[in-house]
Amino acid sequence: MNIHSLACILALFLPSLQALDIGSRLEPFVDKHLIDRFDGATLMLHPPVKAPRPKSPLIGAYVTVIKDGNLYRAVYRGYDPLYRGADFDGNAGEVTRYAESADGHEWAFPKLGLVEISGSRDNNAILHESPFCHNFSPFLDTRSNVPADQKFKAIAGLSDSAVREAQKAVPGAAEEIQGGLYTFVSPDCTHWQRLSKEPIIRLTEFGFDSQNVAFWSPVEKLYIACFRTWKNGLRSISLATSLDFVTWSKPIALAQNAPGEHLYTSQTHPYFRAPHILIALPTRYMENRGSSTEILFMSARSLDRYERPFLEAFIRPGLDSARWGNRANYAALNVVPSSPEEMSIYHVGSGDRYVLRVDGFASVHAGAIQGEMVTKPLGFEGGQLVLNASTGASGEVRCEIQSANGSAVEGFSLEDCEPFTGDKIEHGMQWKVRPGKAAPNLNALAGQPVRLRFVLRDADLYAIQFRLSP
Repeated sequence: MNIHSLACILALFLPSLQALDIGSRLEPFVDKHLIDRFDGATLMLHPPVKAPRPKSPLIGAYVTVIKDGNLYRAVYRGYDPLYRGADFDGNAGEVTRYAESADGHEWAFPKLGLVEISGSRDNNAILHESPFCHNFSPFLDTRSNVPADQKFKAIAGLSDSAVREAQKAVPGAAEEIQGGLYTFVSPDCTHWQRLSKEPIIRLTEFGFDSQNVAFWSPVEKLYIACFRTWKNGLRSISLATSLDFVTWSKPIALAQNAPGEHLYTSQTHPYFRAPHILIALPTRYMENRGSSTEILFMSARSLDRYERPFLEAFIRPGLDSARWGNRANYAALNVVPSSPEEMSIYHVGSGDRYVLRVDGFASVHAGAIQGEMVTKPLGFEGGQLVLNASTGASGEVRCEIQSANGSAVEGFSLEDCEPFTGDKIEHGMQWKVRPGKAAPNLNALAGQPVRLRFVLRDADLYAIQFRLSP
């Protein structure tokens, strides 16, 4: 008997030990974490679609977009237009700039009067300090009871060799600055001060030379930093954690590179609707193809690895020949909501905004021929099963609730299910009330391990969630 067969038998006889407790969390199908098996269905990646070109696009390097209440804030690397010095990481021409938007599409570049650039403060600059402007990357700290003057935090920094080069070339560069990542804080995302006097994270090898990101994880109750390292000669990603944004753990190299694959950035962050899932939009760098690039999709549910069921491009370079140039494709940090049904991804090099449906990174998909997906045993809370799903006019989605051993629960069989046909971000599944029978009560199953058997035709199932009955 092989290991897989033994695992299947144990799952039947020990379902309570095998159940995944999803409670009332939203669970988008970005990976196979909940999925036990497919029959004629598959997990499909859904590339975003380019929105109409903004009249005032957001263009810069290593962009971060933050949804702060009703306001969209952006921080990015720009340049001193009068700088004529050498072009290297951390040069004196690099400037950190700020933009904002009311709708997430058209951007304004306010004249803040904070930083003098080329003899004038009539600009949107918020920082001009080598080497930190190369990859200054902020986030909105969602941890409870954060001091008002630290509502926004950021990390920035370069390697020892890059810092030394900057110090030689930049008059007045601070000699006490070492290679590594430093922390910054701000009350409003525009007025910044350095928090750490020494680097919080150092590397013995070369690294940090792209956008390094940090965020608060409400699930892990930790600050997490994901930063550029090298692993086995490949551009890669490492991670460190902190309880207080001051003292950080030793970096851990994440095992996420495909064979021979360079990952230039990570753009890792909690998904705004399901923060227990980290979304990553790294850039794949094709060193032997003219340094061309493409944007990928990854996710993570733990701090030791990324899940990668999709190795193909998420955003291709496309028809614009400029996007096939050297290092021409990066996503801004953060996927942000742009309407109740839509979320946005910002392309750094082009200034284009890409959109996809809420939760729509990937789906359980079946075409014209019917397919099925059965979940692993799940524990849940709530009395209603809600789907984010889309079908063709001739398509449908049905769901059977099974016991952990795979038998249909009375009242929740496939024949009892009211088929869903349509396109909704939230659809509450229903089962028929049979004559002489009590109405099926999903609340009665809460706390018990159950499987969900979905039968689909010409349909996509993007996410599921158990909720209290309306």
